[in-house]
Amino acid sequence: MGRRKVEIKRIQDKNCRQVAFCKRRKGLLKKAKEISILCDVDVAVVIISNRGRLHEFSSNNRQLEETNADGLTVTDLIHLENELQTALIQVRSRKTHLMLECAKDLHEKIASIKKNTKVNEMSDLPAPHIFCGQQRVTLNFL
Repeated sequence: MGRRKVEIKRIQDKNCRQVAFCKRRKGLLKKAKEISILCDVDVAVVIISNRGRLHEFSSNNRQLEETNADGLTVTDLIHLENELQTALIQVRSRKTHLMLECAKDLHEKIASIKKNTKVNEMSDLPAPHIFCGQQRVTLNFL
């Protein structure tokens, strides 16, 4: 039983697409690690999913996996510090971007709720729940 060639096009079914993404991501990261070890080369892989999650592999950050930094030179430590600083800036930037998007969405939803309903009618109903990303926010009207 042989393998058949897979047609390269977008997978329409959302569940099948997610399964394929997980399997292929793991395979790609495994191959990147193998080639870095076998060929003694620096390899970096950055994958950003459609949900905005970051998956990465970098072969030149092997020092991060060590338990102590006693064997590192000053140059190595400076390089590692610069990499960590860059990564921290990127993470903070992404966090700020996501928070601003969430706040914008909440303001739009609040405005549409105020526009479509009266405040007096809302006092008899349970508070509406709005989902922003994976967080649940409850709006209480006075």
